[in-house]
Amino acid sequence: MASDGAPCTEFMDLELDTSTSTRLKLESQLSVTLRKYYSFCRRKTFAAFVASKRKDSQKEGLASWCCCGQNFSEHSAIHKHVARTHDTEIQQLTQSDYESLLNQLEEEAETQQLNEKEPDPVDISSWIPNTSHISEEQLKRGPGKVLLYYCYCQVQDPHTICTWQKTLCEKLHLTGKVRVAAEGINGTVGGTNVATELYIEAMCSHPLFKMDKEDFKTSDGGAECFSDLRVGVYKEIVPMGVDPGLISYQLAGTHLEPEEFHKEVEALLTKGNLCDDTILLDCRNFYESKIGQFTQCLAPNIRKFSYFPDYVDQNIELFRDKKVLMYCTGGIRCERGSAYLRSKDVCKEVYQLKGGIHKYLERFPEGFYRGKLFVFDERYAISSNNDIISDCRYCSSPWDQYELCSTQFCCQLVLSCLSCRQNGLTACCPTCQTKGKTHSEGSPTAPQHKEECECTDGRPRIPRDV
Repeated sequence: MASDGAPCTEFMDLELDTSTSTRLKLESQLSVTLRKYYSFCRRKTFAAFVASKRKDSQKEGLASWCCCGQNFSEHSAIHKHVARTHDTEIQQLTQSDYESLLNQLEEEAETQQLNEKEPDPVDISSWIPNTSHISEEQLKRGPGKVLLYYCYCQVQDPHTICTWQKTLCEKLHLTGKVRVAAEGINGTVGGTNVATELYIEAMCSHPLFKMDKEDFKTSDGGAECFSDLRVGVYKEIVPMGVDPGLISYQLAGTHLEPEEFHKEVEALLTKGNLCDDTILLDCRNFYESKIGQFTQCLAPNIRKFSYFPDYVDQNIELFRDKKVLMYCTGGIRCERGSAYLRSKDVCKEVYQLKGGIHKYLERFPEGFYRGKLFVFDERYAISSNNDIISDCRYCSSPWDQYELCSTQFCCQLVLSCLSCRQNGLTACCPTCQTKGKTHSEGSPTAPQHKEECECTDGRPRIPRDV
């Protein structure tokens, strides 16, 4: 063993071979890349656990370990003991480190800007609308909207587009998020009716995007729906975690207008259980589909869209020789999601809802989509019908209004009805409820990983639906 407690090569396979069937089953469900990450965390955790049992020796060059009241003087002995006796603890510690590593990698990928040389400054003044005839009061106050849009196109100079977007939004007093990449632009912004109309005009008049007003989805809201303005350059305009150079939006499935999609779903529901050759696929996250979805859809229990490719890989037989009808909030996730699914070359046909649920509800507010539509701002959801398809986390009464978990270190959403919230049930799970209570009583708490609770521990990262 090395001085830092890392296991020697000849013992690495030993501790892996003596692991439980539960861990082996977990690893078998992971993609090749994720298995490498998990294996790394497993080895690191095992080494740290062994190192914690090391005893200081006054004789230089001699090492010994003490565990479970036993003393060990040989590397192989302590390794065998830990592998056979403490596998459950190692597995729990590994899972925690594994989740932390994935979160770290995802955060780095999310915030990493393109590493390319900054181009020479470009005059963006001609892309900024003249607002001299409009008062600041009209731009800041009054009825407002939230805009949702995206545009895939080749952007040669993402940094200049980013600068223009930031300047434009600040001038119009808009808040929200805008992602710019070499593959296009994706945004959701809020402001007054006057400000959002000027924003749409500016976007439509820009020579690069070639957009029109129909490309923007609107809902009641305003600048207050977002806490701030965030504009940045990223590798992807929607974070799927797959290099756009490998899986391009140009490989996307066939777009169906809301009317066409409605007819397809109607035909699927008419056939009922007799229809086994079509899948109505919701490619959003589980907390989105939980409060609203199309009737009889397949809604994967995934927490992030970046998990979608691995979900497809692990459930590939589910899609073999099937016609797939995909949908998401505004259509952007289907662009890359359908492209990834088509790249597997197993489906008969892949279709996607053009404009997403947003556009469908404009045409069919009482159609086959029931419940609320989750949105990524402080409203959390908007509605077009009165159906409630979800229930309270605690009492199971019908409820679909999300709130953030009240525990400080957790950022999960919780469905807790007014009655339960009045009784203090405001956390996402009993673990967070207990920790939140301890923290509120003034007990010192160590820094926690985000979303480290029963909710994440109890749900497979990549579910198997085959």
